[in-house]
Amino acid sequence: MNAHVGQLASLAAAEVLDRQRQAFIAEGHVSAAVRQDRLARLEAMLKKHAEALALAQDADFGGRHPGFSMMNDVLAPLASVKHCHKMAGKWMKTERRAGLIPFSLFGQKTELRYQPKGVVGIIGTWNAPVFTLISPLAYVLAAGNRAILKPSEIVPATAHALAVGIAEFFKPEEITVVEGGPEVADAITRLPLDHLVFTGSTAIGKKVMQNASANLTPVTLELGGKSPVIIGKSADLERAARHIALGKGNNSGQICVSPDTLYVHESRLDSLVAALKAEFIAQFPKISHNADVTAVVNERHYQRVKGYVDEARAAGTRIETAGELPGDGSRRLPMAIVVNPADSLHISQEEIFGPALIVRSYRDVESVVASINAGAHPLALYYFGKDATEERYILDHTLSGGVAINEVMMHAALQDAPFGGVGASGMGSYHGREGFQQFSHLRSVYRAGWYDPRKAMGVLPPYNDKFMATIKKWVGA
Repeated sequence: MNAHVGQLASLAAAEVLDRQRQAFIAEGHVSAAVRQDRLARLEAMLKKHAEALALAQDADFGGRHPGFSMMNDVLAPLASVKHCHKMAGKWMKTERRAGLIPFSLFGQKTELRYQPKGVVGIIGTWNAPVFTLISPLAYVLAAGNRAILKPSEIVPATAHALAVGIAEFFKPEEITVVEGGPEVADAITRLPLDHLVFTGSTAIGKKVMQNASANLTPVTLELGGKSPVIIGKSADLERAARHIALGKGNNSGQICVSPDTLYVHESRLDSLVAALKAEFIAQFPKISHNADVTAVVNERHYQRVKGYVDEARAAGTRIETAGELPGDGSRRLPMAIVVNPADSLHISQEEIFGPALIVRSYRDVESVVASINAGAHPLALYYFGKDATEERYILDHTLSGGVAINEVMMHAALQDAPFGGVGASGMGSYHGREGFQQFSHLRSVYRAGWYDPRKAMGVLPPYNDKFMATIKKWVGA
């Protein structure tokens, strides 16, 4: 990164933060009405700019159906906004908690107040460029905060379209969209923000957390990993193949909770591969000149995904291709099904994040669970089957950000349950009441009662023999 460019980015970001923080301090208490007004304006922005945002994503990807972008990056975050608008007033109410005995016997009370933290930075990613900014923003606003948004530089048209939309409906001291390259994101992560949200790779997440640590800025990291799918012997294979194909075909696999590695009993391996191919081809009868097929976002990622598959093929790995190779000069790819690749290959080691998946055969579920536990905790884990004992074993002996049973990816759409990772797949969460709490400071308030019993109890200085006897009695020593 050019040092001069980085310095200018830091100064600009610091100025935005100072402006928002001063406005936050001057505002004081953020009422339910103010929060709901901001959420209503965010909803209006999404609706008015829906088409512009969808067309911008089509341009940035070099081929992504505007209808899909509108569903994934307007309708989905809109659900978060509407949920927060409905629940903000309820979530922010002061709670009563148990008092401190014996003081509570004499009128002492305890309450918990949910207060906004201040200014939250949100750094989005390119694969869901609106969702990864607006969905957490809804919970940030519900909690009464202000926000600095940094869209991915990989999708510049989308970043600009969002900046235009936000500027129309919000003052800069409420929400500011900062466009620019990696140096801008780096500058934002180094600011003394009150909270920071980052969606992206685990490698960059580590750098974000390192930068944030200098100011002890709390972070929410939404990362990823090799989300596994366990297909039990009791599973309806055709149904499993259909749902996996639908999930993996979504955005050509460029989604953080996309199925990555499938495990199927060795007796059903060939049947699953055949079913997957059939389901992918049913979705996408052709690849070339097919607007339904999302292109790989840029040449670097295109070569990365293609390279994973080419390396596996060169190593003698069985590869089944669902669809023909494109002839339209685009970055669209057919779905590659890579069967039992060696552990040393890149496709086995790295999150695929593109139109390819691994299918591995197994003899017993225990070995599958051991394999999953030997790696980093994934953002999502999926199980297909009707065996309640097997399902319980998998849930009890694995750890992941979230789980879906007989489905893939849908848990990320839940608005009344938290979405987040664990370990290498992230920390913290948004969605649900937990998302509101993530961006609030839970402030305990102790209210003294009408009488202080400590003198009568003999626990004030001087600490004499009677005091020691009393304390020992309470301890049980």
